[in-house]
Amino acid sequence: MADRKKDYDAVIDSPLGRLGIQARDVLTSIDFISSRTRRRLPRTPLARRVCTQLKAYFDDPKNRFHLPLAPGGTPFQQNVWRAMQRIPVGRVRRYGDLAKDLKSAARAVGGACRANPIPIVIPCHRVISATGLGGFMGATQGRALGIKRWLLAHERTD
Repeated sequence: MADRKKDYDAVIDSPLGRLGIQARDVLTSIDFISSRTRRRLPRTPLARRVCTQLKAYFDDPKNRFHLPLAPGGTPFQQNVWRAMQRIPVGRVRRYGDLAKDLKSAARAVGGACRANPIPIVIPCHRVISATGLGGFMGATQGRALGIKRWLLAHERTD
């Protein structure tokens, strides 16, 4: 959950609750925010594109995102986030398997997932533990894990 003092370029409702979007020239963050935060119409052309593409994803998870991203982060986090973007809709990868591909450790991959500032678009929800769902946004229960469950169920292509 995000800092209430962030200046969002759009605040929209979604099936997961309210989302705060920072997107001026590039998309830098999507935050799950309080329902008390006022909705805000997109105030940049890119924020409008982000909103349109998120709506398309929520209508049909096979819709792909085509957005300029600048999530910040360390070089290692950037590598993990790029690897997550290659996980197809409806599929998951284990932290350990992703770590093996990146010549790293599962906990380090989990840390990069937790630090992901652009969830949904960079699909950290598609990374699970060897014994279950793992965590989401640093939590292993509660609302955050409910969001991960919803996203995975939404993408299920069985």
